[in-house]
Amino acid sequence: MPNEKLQVGSLAAGPGEKRYGVNEFAVQGQPYQLPMWLINGRAEGPTLVVTGGVHAAEYASIAAALDLGRSLDPANLRGRVIVVPVMNMPAFTARSIYVCPLDGKNLNRVFPGDVHGTASEQIAAWVFTNVIAQANYYVDLHGGDLVEALVPFTIFFRSGDANVDQVSLEMAKVFGIHYLVCSETPGSTFCAAARGGIPSILAESGGQGIWTPEDVGLHTNGLHRLMRHLEMIPGAAPERVPFTLLEQFLWLRSDHDGFWYPAVPVGEAVKKGQDLGCVKDVEGHVLQTAISPADGRVLFIVSSLAINRTDPLLAVGA
Repeated sequence: MPNEKLQVGSLAAGPGEKRYGVNEFAVQGQPYQLPMWLINGRAEGPTLVVTGGVHAAEYASIAAALDLGRSLDPANLRGRVIVVPVMNMPAFTARSIYVCPLDGKNLNRVFPGDVHGTASEQIAAWVFTNVIAQANYYVDLHGGDLVEALVPFTIFFRSGDANVDQVSLEMAKVFGIHYLVCSETPGSTFCAAARGGIPSILAESGGQGIWTPEDVGLHTNGLHRLMRHLEMIPGAAPERVPFTLLEQFLWLRSDHDGFWYPAVPVGEAVKKGQDLGCVKDVEGHVLQTAISPADGRVLFIVSSLAINRTDPLLAVGA
């Protein structure tokens, strides 16, 4: 039995068709343009949604989403794939870290959105309703932002729905990145999707404004592994990759505007109570010392000397 027509907003792809286009919708009364691919396989199967560019300077993830959208062939696809390579287009154009310049909000903290809210909330509401809600499986691609170095890891969320949570964990394992993190980030894409009954993961690779072939490849390889696991594309089931499961994702933030001096590199194994760095003022006085809250590993670290109050400094996976 063939797939039915795949439609998102004004774009549609019939069975065996691939369509690239730009959906336009109103955000606070102004036109907002969102590029995407719809790939509708000839054979029936699940619907996979892949998004990138929620944080629009996380370039390895965007490059991987672009590669997927450009390369997928509906003739070799079982099921349907929707690829949104850059969800936060205003931030991409502005090279903005963390936030959408239309309202200064972090788009990955406002899902599932609000049609009557601010710009970010309206973008989230449209994407959640029209794109993510169509998924049987959802992957949101991320990485370190322009000022963040990180160790690749995959995050999943325990929503309380045993079936959704088990499938999300299996997706994280299949994706093939060594570190798996169980974490809830309120207002994030993958948590909102999981609460909506959609197995979901958020994958992190790359950072600091660069997109090496290795960092992009972790994302593209993970997507191909997942699609083979779901029997959406030809190929053997992916081999198992050893993993470390981290049950805590502990962020440390700055209490001050100042200058950030990390004392450990990203990826370092740390002990509870260890000095991980400090924030200083212009004269060199220590304003804040970052102390490790647990034994674990530094999963990401801000690499910028400049730091603002409430900015993240680093995170420990424990």
